[in-house]
Amino acid sequence: MQKTLTYIFVLLILTTACQSVTPRGNSVPPASFLPVTEAADQSPAALKEIPLGAGYGVDGGWFELYFTDPQSPLASQETGGPDSHLAAAIDSARLTVDVAIYSLSLNSVRDALIHAHKRGVQVRMVMESENLDRSDPQKIQEAGIPILGDRREGLMHDKFVVIDHSEVWLGSMNFTDSGGYTDNNNLMRIRSVKVAENYTKEFEEMFVDDKFGDDVVAETPNPQVTIDGTPITVYFSPDDGVQANFVDLVNNAQESIYFMAFSFTSDEIGAAVRARAKDGVTVAGVMETEQINSNIGTEFDPFQQAGLDVLPDGNEGLMHHKVMVIDENTVILGSYNFTNSAETRNDETLIVVYNEQIAAQFMAEFQRVYAQAQAAQ
Repeated sequence: MQKTLTYIFVLLILTTACQSVTPRGNSVPPASFLPVTEAADQSPAALKEIPLGAGYGVDGGWFELYFTDPQSPLASQETGGPDSHLAAAIDSARLTVDVAIYSLSLNSVRDALIHAHKRGVQVRMVMESENLDRSDPQKIQEAGIPILGDRREGLMHDKFVVIDHSEVWLGSMNFTDSGGYTDNNNLMRIRSVKVAENYTKEFEEMFVDDKFGDDVVAETPNPQVTIDGTPITVYFSPDDGVQANFVDLVNNAQESIYFMAFSFTSDEIGAAVRARAKDGVTVAGVMETEQINSNIGTEFDPFQQAGLDVLPDGNEGLMHHKVMVIDENTVILGSYNFTNSAETRNDETLIVVYNEQIAAQFMAEFQRVYAQAQAAQ
């Protein structure tokens, strides 16, 4: 009898341990999502404000999220922005710093990279060749840090940093004075070995294998990862057919679509947004005014013709976000503009984050950008 009870008790423990757990506090991703889980599921932690003189920041434990603030009095002094925290992270690097960046003129980042190199950290960079002759990349090369340009017609348009194979910084922000202080931008820090592995692989395709743009293959080690209950999907373009997945996300919107787009010329994404609006989904957006006026095939005109609440931005600098928030629980962000060039020619990254807390932060940024656009009408 005692042996039988012991057997039943052990069986109950094993059965309970094998049951799946649904993430709490976040949206549920598509059923096909089979993530690599890095931590046990848990309720969302309260976000902590990260004080910035010129910008907005929150700390969620495994992530930090930053937004520039061109309207801040300190913005004109080019101090107190998100770059200060990126530079501090580079200053803390012990082993490696890999940088894939379209352009560089922020002295804070330049100096942090040079200091890291001098104390023995392996620092490597890839850049858009057209921007290599700027003074800061030249100073970095003079310090002995290797920089490889893409040397091709398409753009090396990525904006990411991998530190110590354990964290990634990414978003829309170029590491330039205007990117950090004049333009509307986002910058996200993700502490994750699995996500870092993805970006290291992409970096080495460029830096080691000398493959840029469409001269690549899809080899992302962990395209789907869950961190503390938050599912994340990682895409690189042109490798991963980003646009088709983007359209699928839009097609699945049930309640709302809010977007901030520097350049929006993709007919496929635009048509999907208009179709969801026609079916009753709330749509609102802000687009960069200069791009609206200069782009051939801008989606702004079809949005206006469809009666959608899409405005030209009101920032004297660039409204440089490439963000879409779906149902206020899913965020699409990265360097990927909503364009054919981003899909087929440029080196780009895009992630999809299923997290209501993070979505709320991007909604707050949307409200700031939208209010300024309204005021400029």
